[in-house]
Amino acid sequence: PTDPPMTNLQPLTALLAQSERQRDLALADQMKAQSASDAAQAQAEQLVAYRREYEQRWSAQFCKEGKIELVRCYQGFMERLTQAVDGQLGAARHAAVQLERTTATVREHETQVAAVKKLLERRRAGGRAAAERDDQKQNDELAARIAWGRSSAATRARSVTKD
Repeated sequence: PTDPPMTNLQPLTALLAQSERQRDLALADQMKAQSASDAAQAQAEQLVAYRREYEQRWSAQFCKEGKIELVRCYQGFMERLTQAVDGQLGAARHAAVQLERTTATVREHETQVAAVKKLLERRRAGGRAAAERDDQKQNDELAARIAWGRSSAATRARSVTKD
């Protein structure tokens, strides 16, 4: 049995290739989003750790001496540091949302690729089944012709021998 003519499968094959390209692009976007999310999260964690360390260090310093100018300087820096931490946590959340979106897009493209592959395989299987039916029909017709030919020859031979 042979595959059905390629012309019947060309649109599906082209659709599969396009779907795979889109999926591959989505995977690349997902990898970039994963890297960005990881980097943003790591930077947020570093800032939080730095702020904690800074607070601990200066808390000990203020226990020893607490000059008002030093306290104001500390408070101003802590305010800016807290803003930086909050901003970076926001960036990390945004990056995580982007990662979720790209992951969902990859899933959609993978589903589409799988569906096109399944359809293509069903078409190929249908083509093979049709080709097998055609082969069987031709074999049955040939067998019928041979049997008819033998039957006709036997009938002719009997009528010749009777004469």
